[in-house]
Amino acid sequence: MIEDLPIWIDILFILTFLGTIVIFYFSNNKPKLVTLLILIWSGIHCILAYNDFYKNTLAFPSRFTLILLPSLITIVYGATSKRKQWMLDNRNIAISTFLHTIRIPVEIVLLFLFIHKMVPELMTFEDRNFDILAGLTAPIVAFLFIKRIISKKALLIWNVIGLCLVLFILINGILSSELPFQQFGFEQPNRAITYFPYILLPATIVPLVIYTHITDIIKLKNDL
Repeated sequence: MIEDLPIWIDILFILTFLGTIVIFYFSNNKPKLVTLLILIWSGIHCILAYNDFYKNTLAFPSRFTLILLPSLITIVYGATSKRKQWMLDNRNIAISTFLHTIRIPVEIVLLFLFIHKMVPELMTFEDRNFDILAGLTAPIVAFLFIKRIISKKALLIWNVIGLCLVLFILINGILSSELPFQQFGFEQPNRAITYFPYILLPATIVPLVIYTHITDIIKLKNDL
């Protein structure tokens, strides 16, 4: 864990992680096996991060490929083939829209990680991270959709914008990490994600947010 970081930041982040899992669980008709696999995946990376596995940022190939590559493959697989139909049959769009509210506490955590010199300013909403807008609007959009005040097309557009926002900050986060291809944040790199529990941001939270956006877009397009 990060030394000298107030414990409430760790607690807030862990609660955010748990909230993400819970909302994902209910928005997909309570898939027990999938949720268990996500928790096992998260636990493995927590153990690795706790034992400083990811602090060796000069290893080749990069140890972060153990996070990024499986996550990418899982997202693609989950949005295609037989898994696509499972998602179409089980997804509750209203609940899955509420999932994006977890981006609010994530942004609060990132701000305090910046203050404690563990991430660059560009990863906060004070600079180029606009992802908090998706978090702030998510409950409003979900409520309006439930009340049928906005259409499926409007929700589709909101999901496309939200997906662009999270991909933008994901790319910035990767390029500001202490990796061979680092492009930003040299004066204060993105170090937090090499620590427990913040490894859960790239390992679990961000992939679930991206997966939810992509599959909601697919479902909404099919319903139009």
